Amino acid sequence: MADELFLEVKDITKKFGDLVAVDNVNLKIYRGQIKGLIGENGSGKSTISSMISGIHTITSGSIILNGQSFKPSSPLEAREKKICMIVQETGTINNLTVAENIYLGDEKRFCHKGILDTNKLNESAKQACMAIGLDIDVTKPCNNYTFETRKMVEIARALAYDPDLFIVDETTTALSQDGREKIHEIMVQLRNANKAVLFISHDLEELMEICDNLAVLRDGKLIKEIVKSDFNETEIKNTMVGRVIEGNYYRSDYDYQTLDTVSLAVKNLTTDILNNINLTLHQGEILGIGGLSGCGMHELAKAIFGMEKIKSGEILAYSNPTMTFKERLKMDWLKLRKKPYEANEEIKEQKISSIADALRARIGYISKDRDTETLILPASIKDNLTLSNLDDLSNFGLISPHKEKKFAKELIDEFRIKATSMNQLVKELSGGNKQKVSFAKWIGNNSKILVFDSPTRGVDVGVKTTMYQLLYSLKKQGYSILIVSEELPELIGMSDRILIMKNGEIKKEFLRDPNLKENMIIEYMI
Repeated sequence: MADELFLEVKDITKKFGDLVAVDNVNLKIYRGQIKGLIGENGSGKSTISSMISGIHTITSGSIILNGQSFKPSSPLEAREKKICMIVQETGTINNLTVAENIYLGDEKRFCHKGILDTNKLNESAKQACMAIGLDIDVTKPCNNYTFETRKMVEIARALAYDPDLFIVDETTTALSQDGREKIHEIMVQLRNANKAVLFISHDLEELMEICDNLAVLRDGKLIKEIVKSDFNETEIKNTMVGRVIEGNYYRSDYDYQTLDTVSLAVKNLTTDILNNINLTLHQGEILGIGGLSGCGMHELAKAIFGMEKIKSGEILAYSNPTMTFKERLKMDWLKLRKKPYEANEEIKEQKISSIADALRARIGYISKDRDTETLILPASIKDNLTLSNLDDLSNFGLISPHKEKKFAKELIDEFRIKATSMNQLVKELSGGNKQKVSFAKWIGNNSKILVFDSPTRGVDVGVKTTMYQLLYSLKKQGYSILIVSEELPELIGMSDRILIMKNGEIKKEFLRDPNLKENMIIEYMI
């Protein structure tokens, strides 16, 4: 039944002001198939999916569903037609319970004479969660749970409506290996049940393994469709970016070269999740932290930025004193940001127990859940970039609009952030461009200790290459970088040292080595 056409988009176009996000695309989605969408950030993948699922309206063109015209005005309308989508970023509402999130907009099915039967609602939500192996208390608010668990709640919500078209937008990048395997299993089950799946991912290996065919997008246009028998990794990459990508984008050196100076020390740290953590991070070092979901690595990153309550132990940052405003005025900010540490610089100790402490110590932090913990989505790119650097952009306590604009423009240009202007809202950007804003925000304010949780989540191979080159350049300049990642190839490819965590504790340390393989690390994670 793989040749049964379910949905077709014809000459579909979407504009955001003067920006053409999707340009005259034609695409067919068949039952009994998993179709992959791949392309660089900003190529139009999520926008196409959002138009099909009712999140965005169509500028021009049409959607044909089961042979009839289909113009969804909302996700609820699309859901009524058995189309359900899991969005790339957070798709749950924090202060609502898990059950309320699952049946948001459909509460009337649990009402009797106008009164909501919460017991019936909760029981149905519990069954929806258990159907995907998620055993949680559905009466608790979603913000009580981790980012990964909330993504699993979104999956449960979609499947509760028995979709004929299941759209997965970058969700696997937010999941652990177990979570990824589960959603892969779900997609295969839907395909075998003659349902349709539209799968967006930047993980080419994952796409090639799970998909029956791929549609390659570039700059809002459909460039090519490739069937499984013709999958070729190099060809797909080159088609996607429009240029030849050669070699490995990880760093190629294997010399463990860092400065002797310690920039960060975690001593006997214990929290609700972490147990007696000890580690050091040196100037000029990339330290990788890995483990399975729930191991405590994400909480460790938050603790270093002052976001976790410490029961015992301490976190100490060592840095040169922050320059005064007058001293900074004498230096071009780009030269200042690229200035390496000098061996004879005065070093001071800063105890980290709050976000304010972390900011004073020049610690920058990108959360795995960047939309709620790193960026302000309703604000402009300019406001997000300048927020952490307002002291240096002010004159006698008043923010200088001229300095703000100059600062933001330089960062937008250097990081090649694709946007209509610096005043565009961050929520309108693609995942990769959001992450570029996150990077620029902290590097631009001269943070010398950088804590990156899942730094390349939701970005394409081209942006990954740029980010890895940037991280290596910062390392060589003397920055101290801590990377938390569920991607073992990323940790092996970029780190000087790797610490593996399990059950809130550090279980094993690995030094950079060309012979280090994933299977050597995994045994200490499980």
